[in-house]
Parts: sequence; structure tokens; C-alpha cells
Amino acid sequence: MGTLSHMSTEPPAWLQQARAHWQHRGSQRPPFADEPGPNQESVWDYPRPPAVVPDGRSIEVTHGERLIARSTTSVRVLETSHPPAFYVPPDAVVPGCLVLTNGSSHCEWKGAAEYLAIEGTVEPVAWRYPTPYPEFSDHAGWVSFYPGRVDCTVNDEPVRPQAGGFYGGWITDDVVGPFKGEPGTSGW
Repeated sequence: MGTLSHMSTEPPAWLQQARAHWQHRGSQRPPFADEPGPNQESVWDYPRPPAVVPDGRSIEVTHGERLIARSTTSVRVLETSHPPAFYVPPDAVVPGCLVLTNGSSHCEWKGAAEYLAIEGTVEPVAWRYPTPYPEFSDHAGWVSFYPGRVDCTVNDEPVRPQAGGFYGGWITDDVVGPFKGEPGTSGW
């Protein structure tokens, strides 16, 4: 894929094409979506492109008995069909716990991601966008974690991982799906 200049106001054609393939944009909940109950959100009401929403709940990430990150200052990225991904500021991560590891990916609205492993291992447990597109630039370097690879809590509620292996959404009792990543959802 090409590169995107952070000075440009118009995304390049390849990026516009990737964004044009989004089928669901949060403007209308599809008939197969679960109905949210009191104090719940439907991921089908989230917008695309995603919204970045400040969140003041207590976030804790551990691996076994080891604390990896703790914060009461996070943002949730809310994207149609996905459970939220929580991102914490870099200073919420315990110094020396995470190191860069192999792998990269590209989000058509956040940019190029790099992956992080627990020091002494190579399996990615987290990711960040060091030089994101303008839409996410206020959160450059903020870190999100895979709840299936480390233990994550939101206000002491254990987080369940989003299906599919690649995705890093945080499923808690306050969100309903169905969620992208489950069988038969590749076209969402």
C-alpha cells in the first residue's frame, strides 16, 4: 500500500477505496443485531469511521501476577460491529514491561500499527499507532491490549476477548453484538 502524508487533507485513492468498502456505518441497526438492554450499547450503533470517546473507568491489565498497565484515563474506539478497543496513554504502562515485536498491520483510518510483547517473549499482547493518520493523531502511541492474551478488567469486570484472533475488542456486559470476528462475519 502507499503512504499517507500527514500534511494532506485528502486521503489517497487507495485509502478512499478501502474506506468505501465499509458496508455498515452505524446509521441503521441491521435486523440481526441484538437489542441493547438498560445501560447497554449496541455495537451496531457505533459509527464508521470510528469515534474516539474518553473513558474514566478503571482499566487494569495483568499477565499472571504481573501488572502491565493501570489507568483511569483511557479512550474507547467505537467502530460499527466491533466491541470497543480501550487505549491507555503510554505512561499507564509499567516501564520495561513491553517491547516491540514482529508484525504490523494497517487500519484504514488509524494508520500503521506496531505490536508489543511482554518483555522476554515474542507473542504480541498489545499494539499502538506511533504516527497515525490525523483522525487518531491525538492518541499517537497510546496502547491497546488483546484481552485473550493478557487479563484485562474494566472497573474490576473481567473483559472477554473478541473472536477471530486478529481483533482486539473488549467485550463487557455493557455492549451487545453480534460482533465482527465470529463465524460468518468476514464481510462486515
